[in-house]
Amino acid sequence: MIKVNDTISALNYFSTNQTCQLFRSNISTIYIEFYSNSTFVFINQSSISILNILEYQPSTSSPTPTTTATSTTTTSAHSLFLNQTTYPAGVMLWSVAVIDVNNDNKPDIIVANYNSNNVGILLNAGNGTFSAQTTYSVGTNPSSVAVADVNSDNKPDIIVANSGSNNIGVLLNTGNGTFHAQTTYSVDTDPWSASVIDVNSDNKPDIIVANYDSNTVSVLLNAGSGIFNAQTAYLVSYYPISVAVVDVNNDNKPDIIVANYGSNNVGILLNTGSGTFNAQTTYSVGTNPVSVAVVDVNNDDKPDIIIANYGSNTVGVLLNTGSGTFNAQTTYSVGINPISVTVADVNSDNESDIIAANYGSNNVGVLLSAGNGTFNAQTTYSVSSNPVSVAVADVNNDSKPDIIVANSGSNNLGVLLNY
Repeated sequence: MIKVNDTISALNYFSTNQTCQLFRSNISTIYIEFYSNSTFVFINQSSISILNILEYQPSTSSPTPTTTATSTTTTSAHSLFLNQTTYPAGVMLWSVAVIDVNNDNKPDIIVANYNSNNVGILLNAGNGTFSAQTTYSVGTNPSSVAVADVNSDNKPDIIVANSGSNNIGVLLNTGNGTFHAQTTYSVDTDPWSASVIDVNSDNKPDIIVANYDSNTVSVLLNAGSGIFNAQTAYLVSYYPISVAVVDVNNDNKPDIIVANYGSNNVGILLNTGSGTFNAQTTYSVGTNPVSVAVVDVNNDDKPDIIIANYGSNTVGVLLNTGSGTFNAQTTYSVGINPISVTVADVNSDNESDIIAANYGSNNVGVLLSAGNGTFNAQTTYSVSSNPVSVAVADVNNDSKPDIIVANSGSNNLGVLLNY
């Protein structure tokens, strides 16, 4: 078992579709398995970085080969993903969510197709494969999609931010993964990101929206039966583009965290109770923060902020110091123009890892946790053109989280299975 960073040497030649044994003196033997259509071929000596390996044993079966070559910045012998399998979607898809919408215990894909003015549903056909999308018309330029049961019927509904129509659409689930036509609710100009969570402790999920051109966030309280009250708007900084809602100060009331793209900061609006919020407190981050996630990454039971800094080519981590205050960001280099970030344990070590969609590099970066809220260098996986949104869910029921990415420039969805 190896628990520290190390480098090993691969000697001579080994090819694809073959189990290979790598040695280094005074270090335990490490096994790495390469599958058919793999691009890993070494001639003579090659250096391979091994980062935070807990344990790896070669499997006895070979996954089905896929279609896109994988490139890595750092090669890890644990928690790797297979090459993406792609599924056609709409034109310039912009946001993706993954949840079981037809009650068959298999996560389905929901995508906002920005230039098609619709949302697409790709039902899980089993084993991590998906049916062709079924589309539902929404407003103009849907830019964000969220899924939650908003009418207490135990069926997840779709909430979409229609950035070109200045409204929020709610599509109620009719059962079996089909949906009613949207009902719309007006918000401020250019709603770009939506989150759904109960903010006033009435057991009904509410809608929170970042309005890019209005410099506001909107809160639409759930009036019951999937109907929402008119918005209450709160002023934030320039060009709010991404919003998350999590209790950051341990008072059992969800707070709003917003990425302010034009001000290079993150705003925190603490919940005062009954679904109202204080004015924001801001924390400086990198250039053009475009996506925010809020998860405890250092196991201290306090949620931390993870931000994609589009103009800085970094992700920033702001650790929670308690009472809803945060340390200055620590940054980690990723690809060109990281545009979407999520956090999940992808290698089963009970540590939260960062997954980023690198828009300008046409890849997804995975930064494995090094412990205590620090992260290793990214490993990259090639996807299609302009990945713009990333989600993580176990789509093939093997208890390992997989990556789902919306490739805006290629009008497709990529699914990278974890093996």
